[in-house]
Amino acid sequence: MIFRFGVFEVDTESDQVLKSGRAVKIQQQPYKLLCLLLARAGKVVTRDDIRAALWPAETFVDYEQGVNFAMKQVREALGDDAERPVYVLTVPKRGYRFIAPVDANERGALRGSNPDRPETNLELQKVLWANIAELRLADAARTKRREKTKTVLV
Repeated sequence: MIFRFGVFEVDTESDQVLKSGRAVKIQQQPYKLLCLLLARAGKVVTRDDIRAALWPAETFVDYEQGVNFAMKQVREALGDDAERPVYVLTVPKRGYRFIAPVDANERGALRGSNPDRPETNLELQKVLWANIAELRLADAARTKRREKTKTVLV
């Protein structure tokens, strides 16, 4: 499968994450987590689902810390922020949801060849998500400036 979202492309056959055509470094566990989230885009992926997908049943590891670390690595690879997510939303006490629009295709399949699913315009999606990210960054900067002003006035 090839998953496309924003400026990213994830190719599950070559186990590669590309950002604007350039390879993004990501370790194996976070990569598996990203693929799981993409495969279930829009749906909540529970922490138990993640544990089962990332570690065999007989593995002895601190799953909570492992899931947290893997999610942190996914967010770093995508340049996402847990406080103002563009790609991965934390669902408190449940898990995570991939919130960006995802175009998923079989490797070598023509886009739009599935009559049950209309062709998506990836360029439009990229522009929209880039604008959303810019707006969120501008909002964060504005909030910081307001907080500094309040601190100076007090």
